[in-house]
Amino acid sequence: MAIGVALTVLVVGLMFASGLSRGKTAKRKYIVWGTTTILIIAPFFSWVVSVLYAISQEEGFAGVALMMLLFPIFFLIGLITLLTGVFKKESVNKSI
Repeated sequence: MAIGVALTVLVVGLMFASGLSRGKTAKRKYIVWGTTTILIIAPFFSWVVSVLYAISQEEGFAGVALMMLLFPIFFLIGLITLLTGVFKKESVNKSI
């Protein structure tokens, strides 16, 4: 049941981020996907993968260790994506 809720939140969050970034500038897309990665993908995806691994190995500590590896990796990917969007220059064509 808990895995289904986490997967539902993950899918709804990805659909929401996709809707927010559709037809926007590259800067806005980086910001939206960086925030989505930090707030939705990193915690929920790492939790689901870790729980499924812990169940398959029948060892809870292995799941916790995997979560301790996956969460910071996805968080850093999201942070880099977000900062890329924040500091990206908008291309402006100035015609005189």
